[in-house]
Amino acid sequence: MSVRRFRVRGRVQGVGFRWFARRAARELGLEGAVRNDVDGAVTAVAAGSEEALARFAAALADGPPAARVAGVDATPMERLPEGEGFDVRF
Repeated sequence: MSVRRFRVRGRVQGVGFRWFARRAARELGLEGAVRNDVDGAVTAVAAGSEEALARFAAALADGPPAARVAGVDATPMERLPEGEGFDVRF
């Protein structure tokens, strides 16, 4: 299992992006969480297979219809923070 932190920049708050990310992650069988950042970006931390993480990154780059993704940065992590499933954090 691999773990990645994804930081999504652009018009990604106020457009349902966290719920979009949650749905995509759950469909791919990933564990983790997604949250809004104070600077207007969205951060998701996800754990799963390399294939599932690659598909998740592609979904984040597309985003929901109202979003305008300017970029997605992925950073490997050693482990996933505690929790089960994939949650939206506030």
